[in-house]
Amino acid sequence: MIPLHGIGGRGDLPVPLWLASYSAAAAVAVSFFALAAFWSRPRFESFGGRPLLVLTRWVDARVVRLVLKALGLVALALLLAAAWFGSASTASNPAPTWLYVWIWVGIIPVSVLFGPVWRLANPLRTLAALVPRRTPRRLPDGIAYWPAVAGLAAFLWLELVYPNGSDPRVVAVSVTAYAVVNVAAGIIYGPRWFAIGDSFEVYAEVLARLSPIGRGADRRLVLRNPLAGLATVPQQPGLVGLLCLLLGSTAFDGFSRWSVWTSATGQLGFAQHLVVSTLGLVVAVAVVTGLFVGAARATGAARVRPGAVGNAGLPGAFVHSLVPIAIGYAVAHYFSFAVFQGQDGVLLATDPFGRGWDLLGIGPAGIDYGLLGTGTIAAVQIGAIVLGHVLGVVSAHDRATGLFRRRQLRRAQYPMLAAMVAFTAGGIALVSAS
Repeated sequence: MIPLHGIGGRGDLPVPLWLASYSAAAAVAVSFFALAAFWSRPRFESFGGRPLLVLTRWVDARVVRLVLKALGLVALALLLAAAWFGSASTASNPAPTWLYVWIWVGIIPVSVLFGPVWRLANPLRTLAALVPRRTPRRLPDGIAYWPAVAGLAAFLWLELVYPNGSDPRVVAVSVTAYAVVNVAAGIIYGPRWFAIGDSFEVYAEVLARLSPIGRGADRRLVLRNPLAGLATVPQQPGLVGLLCLLLGSTAFDGFSRWSVWTSATGQLGFAQHLVVSTLGLVVAVAVVTGLFVGAARATGAARVRPGAVGNAGLPGAFVHSLVPIAIGYAVAHYFSFAVFQGQDGVLLATDPFGRGWDLLGIGPAGIDYGLLGTGTIAAVQIGAIVLGHVLGVVSAHDRATGLFRRRQLRRAQYPMLAAMVAFTAGGIALVSAS
C-alpha cells in the first residue's frame, strides 16, 4: 500500500516540539487579541473585487470549456484503464498515485490558486450531460450537502483505514462505482446534483472560496481578497460535517502513525484492523466536531443580533473559518508526500500498463528524495498550520463583528479562540510526532 503520508523524518523539527506547539498557539492567541482591539466591523461580508474582463472572456469561451471537458474525460479514461488493465502491483501501476496524489492532493493548490476549475473539467458532469433527459427530478428537501459528506467519508475510509486501499483493482472498483453513482444521480437530478452530491466537486468548490480569483455578482471573474471569497461559504449543516470530517480524518491520519498506535494495532488481523481503525477514525472526527460545534454554540452565551444567524445556527455561521484550517492541515500532512510520491506518478506514466514501454522517454529515472530537506518540510508543515489557523481566526472574528454587539464581541469569541488554540497545538503535535 502507498504510504498516504509525508515521506521522511517528520519528527525532525528544527525546534523542540513543546516550543513549536506553544509558539504556534501563542501566534493564534495574539492575533485574536489584536483583532479584538482594532477590528470592530465586518470587512469581508460584501463581495467584490477588481474585474478581470480579458480572463473572463477567455475562460468562458466555448472552445476553452470544451478543452477542459475533454481533458477531464481523458484523465478519467486513463485512470480507469490503468487501474483495470495495468499491473496488479501498486509499485508499478500509476493509478493509485494518480488518484491519491495528483487528484486528491492536487485539488488543493489548483482550487486555491485558480478557483473552481474542477467544476469545469469534472468528467462526471460531462458524462451526465451527454445523456438526453426530461425535466430533472427535484432534490429531496433538507438534503443539503450530506451526499457529498457520505461520499467523502467513504473515500477517506478507503484511504486511511482499508489496508488494500492502494491496490490498483480496489482503486478501479472504487472509482468506477463512484462514477456510476454520481453520473446516474446527475442524469436523474440534473447538474444541481454535482454541486451538493459529488464529493470531489464540493470539496474543490469549498477550497476555491479561498482563491484570489472568483465570480462577481455579474458572474465576471474578479481579483479579490481571498478572505472576502471565504465569507461566501454557504451556511449549511452539511458543510459543517464536511469540514469537520476533513479535519478529523487528518487528525486520525497523524496519530495513526504514532508508535503507541502502531504498537497496539500492529498485530491485529485484517478484520480487527478494520474495526479498530474505523472506530479510531470515527472518534477523531467526533472529537473535532464536538470541539468546533461546542465552541460555536458556546458563543451564543452572548446575545446574537436578531436575524444574523441562518438556518445552520452558529456552527454554520462560523464554518467558513474551518476552510483555511483544513487547507493548512492538508498541506502539513501531504506536502512531502505530494512532492516525492507525485514524482512517481510521472515515472509510472511512462509505462502505465506494465508492458515495458517508455512513452515519456525518461528511462530508469527514480524519485529524487534529496529534493527537500527535513528542515524545509518541517518549516512548511508548521507554517501551514499556523497560517491556516490565523486566517481562521481572522475570518471568524470578521463574522463575529456582524453577529455580536461591540461590547460583547471579545467575550463571545473566547470559546472559539480556545478551540482554535487546541487545534493549532494538536496539529503541530500530530505532524511532528507522526
